[in-house]
Amino acid sequence: MEKILRKIIEIDEEKCDGCGLCIPACEEGALQIVDGKAKLVKDIYCDGLGNCLGECPQDAIKIIEREAEPFDEKAVEERLKILDKETEQEKAREIPVCCGGSLLEKLEKEKTVPADGINSYEPEAELSHWPVQLHLVSPEARFFHDKDLLIAADCVPFAYADFHRKFLAGKSLVIGCPKLDDVDTYHSKLVQIFKLNRVKSITLLHMEVGCCFGLSKLVKTALKEAGVDIPYSEVIIGVDGSIKKQ
Repeated sequence: MEKILRKIIEIDEEKCDGCGLCIPACEEGALQIVDGKAKLVKDIYCDGLGNCLGECPQDAIKIIEREAEPFDEKAVEERLKILDKETEQEKAREIPVCCGGSLLEKLEKEKTVPADGINSYEPEAELSHWPVQLHLVSPEARFFHDKDLLIAADCVPFAYADFHRKFLAGKSLVIGCPKLDDVDTYHSKLVQIFKLNRVKSITLLHMEVGCCFGLSKLVKTALKEAGVDIPYSEVIIGVDGSIKKQ
């Protein structure tokens, strides 16, 4: 197909964090997440209007003018049919579909009996979905809707030995680090999660160290901006693995 000079999107991979917010904004299905980054599938799927620009919290997408294959409306129709079919197949398998294109797995638990029947003990994992990193989850993921939400600092599961049974059981989970990660992206993601889902309650779990209190401020600010009233509680874990405040 002969190329023409026209407007089309360009994605800065260094800025893109793979959040996937641009995916549902593109009505032509021209974008998908590949290896943790948003990619333009084919030039023919992009109309160059840039609806996805406003959804990118990292400002990683822009409109440029370059030689590209012409926009093909018929090809877009065929692609959307394929994407709709894939979505229905995923629903039929009861695997939540991520709007951002990355896999969200429902983790099925299977109880096992220890080999010796007595002396072996392996605690049961309470994680019900994947991914859990706040950067990677979609705000529209089904595991947020009508669920109790546990927001935990990255270090907590390593410091508190009974994390799964005591805090995670029956809850959806997101984790993050307010010191090492992009808090602006965290803020935007949390606001959307609170707005788009009927979250039943929020439990924040963080360490007693100073940097971890930034997560508390972040969640409270996001709740205020979202304008929703969700029951909120906060638990602080000591570096010695004890509960300092509950």
